[in-house]
This record gives sequence, structure tokens and C-alpha cells, in this order.
Amino acid sequence: MGDQQEHFHIIKNGNIATAKGFQAGGLHCGLRKKKIDLGWVYSEVPAQAAGVYTTNSFQAAPLKVTQESIAKENQLQAVIVNSAIANACTGEQGLQDAYDMRKLFAETMGVEEHLAAVASTGLIGELLPMEKLQKGISQVNDQEHLGAEKFETAILTTDTKEKGIAIELEIDGETVTIGGAAKGSGMIHPNMATMLGFVTTDANISSNHLTDTLKAITNKSFNMITVDGDTSTNDMVLVLANGQAENKELTPDHKDWETFYEGLKFVCEYLAKEIARDGEGATRLVEVNVEGAFTDESATGIAKSIISSNLVKTAIHGADANWGRIITAIGYSGESLDPDKVSIYLGDILVVENGVPHPFDEEAAKEHLLEDEVKILAKLGDANGRATAWGCDLSYEYVRINASYRT
Repeated sequence: MGDQQEHFHIIKNGNIATAKGFQAGGLHCGLRKKKIDLGWVYSEVPAQAAGVYTTNSFQAAPLKVTQESIAKENQLQAVIVNSAIANACTGEQGLQDAYDMRKLFAETMGVEEHLAAVASTGLIGELLPMEKLQKGISQVNDQEHLGAEKFETAILTTDTKEKGIAIELEIDGETVTIGGAAKGSGMIHPNMATMLGFVTTDANISSNHLTDTLKAITNKSFNMITVDGDTSTNDMVLVLANGQAENKELTPDHKDWETFYEGLKFVCEYLAKEIARDGEGATRLVEVNVEGAFTDESATGIAKSIISSNLVKTAIHGADANWGRIITAIGYSGESLDPDKVSIYLGDILVVENGVPHPFDEEAAKEHLLEDEVKILAKLGDANGRATAWGCDLSYEYVRINASYRT
């Protein structure tokens, strides 16, 4: 983590409910056979809210309802999430079900309807079993269902593990906490994937600044991961800031703005990397760094091209130091570059220098490709553009999982 630790520290066992004034929980309402399938997050007071959403043209009903909620006052107080069924491509009935889900949840939590958000993830094209959801929502205030770990479990689909974190930092001499949880394993690709991310903070910040910050950070975190190149219908990231830390309002002019920005960025990057690490059938986390591009945007395009290449991903799975696949992905990225200045490293092993092969130890390269975390560095020249993207290898297991997803 390097010098970031100077600004904040990770809270052991911290989670989405660690920030002041937040609660979370989860329960089984019958959408799945046995697993917890309904989760929620609640703030004691209305929170400033910001969201980013999938770029897929088929936006699921819950996204439309949540965007409508936030648009009214830029605030949220409670979020309800179901797994198993995406409520996507379900027409007018699906939209009405999302509205009904919001209404039921808001009434149960005692908040105004527009202060509630809804999210769904799972199988596309199926209607929600509203009787089961209604019964589940009626139980959300029961103490036995409270717990952030239950929320983390409730939102999962093909994920193999829960994903949560919380950090602590200092703003105006006050302790500010940022926590988060996410789900995502397959249908993951830059520009929002089948991914849900939820972040809570007790910081005092307006929704306008929160929105601008989330968008900027998303482009360097959640939009820089890929598992399989598919962008889903249901993805969103929500941030809620309830102001309970009682710091002076954060703006870009605040002396501690950079501290908050770096903290929020770290939480989003951590969750994004955990999604990539947990890709369906994945055995390694892959990090691609691009340096020396003409612009940051160009570096981003090249990093995404490398991390999205199925040939690169399968080579990593087979621990094959086939740098030609990396060169090819750089070349078809569509970005401007000088091929005679491109150098490539696998870990710290130089395999291509200035566009031509560099002698390297095949066994040492294979050892790096067998590690849990694989790093690829592409140096394109002497310019200042840089970017980082994350993904995973592509395995036989990925095919098995997705060949039988509906069963």
C-alpha cells in the first residue's frame, strides 16, 4: 500500500456498516434454495448519494428506479438488494415490481419512498417472486438478520467469497470512516460489469462533489477490471455519505480533500481488484500497468486491450510466457504508439525491448505466471501517460460454470 498508509489505515474486520450511523443485514427469502438472498443497508439519517451505472442499453428495472430516487433530492437512506434474479428485460411488470419492492422496503424501514434504492443481480429475463420478497422485506428489522457479513453474502451470485473493507482517516481532526462491499465474478468488463458496489461513509460531503469524485474514481477502479469481456444489465455503484463524523463539509478546496479522495479511491480499487481476483474459474489476479503512453486515455485503452485479451488470459492460465499475445493486444488497441519503443515485462523480467525480443529465462517467467498475482508492464516510450487495469486468467472452469449457469 506504500505511502497511502500515511493517510489512512485499514480497519481489521471493517465493513460496510462500520461508519457511524450505518447498519446492514441479510436473510434468506426463498429466491435461492438455501443461501441468503436478500440484503440491505440503512443509514440512521438521510445520506448524500451518488451513483454510477452500466453502459449496457438494456438497463434493468432496479437501476431506473434507483436513479429516479436519487434524482429527487440527491439523497438515500436505505438500499435493498436481491440476488438470484436480475429483474432485467422484464418489461412493464418488472418495472412495477421494482417500484413495489422500493415501496415495501421504505415502509418497513420507516423512510420516505424516494430515500430508498433497489438493486438486483442474477438471472436475466425472469420476474421477481414478489410474495417471497414481501415476506423477506417484512423481516429486515429482526435483530437476528443484522450483520454486514450477511449483507456481503446476500448479494453474491457465482462469487466464491464475500468482498468487504473499511478504512479510517482523519478530516478536520475528526475520525472519518469509509466502508464498502461488492459482488461480481462473471460478466465483468470495463464500463461497469455484472457488478454491484456499495460504499458508505460518515463524512460530510455534498452529493455534487460526491458524484464528481465517484465518476472520476470509477474510471480508475471499477471501469478498469475485466473477467470475460461481457458488460451486464444491472451494474451499479452507490456511495452514501451521512455526515455523522461531523467534519466541516468536504470540497476540493478543503485542506484534507486529497486525504478523503485517496481513501475513497483505495476502497473502490480494493473492491474492484477483489472482483477481478474472484473471476469465475480464475486462479490468478492479473495486473496490467502501462507507462509512457502519449496520454492517460491512450494508456487506459491499451491496458484494457491487454487485460481483455482471451489469448493473453489463456496464456497466463497455462503459465506460457507468450509475449506475442501481449504485443498483438497492444497493436490492435487502436491507440497511437511507436512500435520501436515498446518494451514488455512479466513481473520484473524483460521479455521485449524496443519492439524486439529480449533474451529471458523461460523458467523464471513461468514461475511468475504461476504466482497468485501476475503483473504485466508495458512501457511505450518516454511520454507521461499511464494506467492500470486488473483482470484474471481464463480457465476451463469458467466454461464449466457458464455452460450450466441456469441449472
